[in-house]
Amino acid sequence: MPEIAFIMGKSSSGKDHIFKALIEDETLGLSTITMYTTRPMRAGETDGVEYYFVDDNKVCEFEKNNKIIEMRKYQTVYGEWKYFTADDGQIESGSGKRYIVIGTIEAYNKFVEYFGKECMLPIYIEVEDGLRLQRAIKREQEQDVPHYEEMCRRFLA
Repeated sequence: MPEIAFIMGKSSSGKDHIFKALIEDETLGLSTITMYTTRPMRAGETDGVEYYFVDDNKVCEFEKNNKIIEMRKYQTVYGEWKYFTADDGQIESGSGKRYIVIGTIEAYNKFVEYFGKECMLPIYIEVEDGLRLQRAIKREQEQDVPHYEEMCRRFLA
């Protein structure tokens, strides 16, 4: 079974920064697991790197084929956004590979159900709320079209 390091934390806690630093360290030998989302791509993101950006038709296709490991749905000010992990061949069970992924505590629990607790390494990032808010505002200001309402919703969630 694979060994999966699972990074969790609230919005703007630095999960992506830590994730990128860990995968750049080649001595760790970590493979990434790219999750899927129906939300729009942010400035600076690349399809297939941070997420696979898909539409609801692709979600339905995965659901029809029982390929969804875990899914979260968020009612945003822009409509429903889905984030999910699919059993799409990225994770090679029994290969001895070590993986790293970013997700929520709820997603972590689904991974535990799917792969077993013995295969999981939970990493929770906790950052003071004032710093998280500063980071969230800075990130939103860097977008072509800032979505401050959605930023506030994520921060308060």
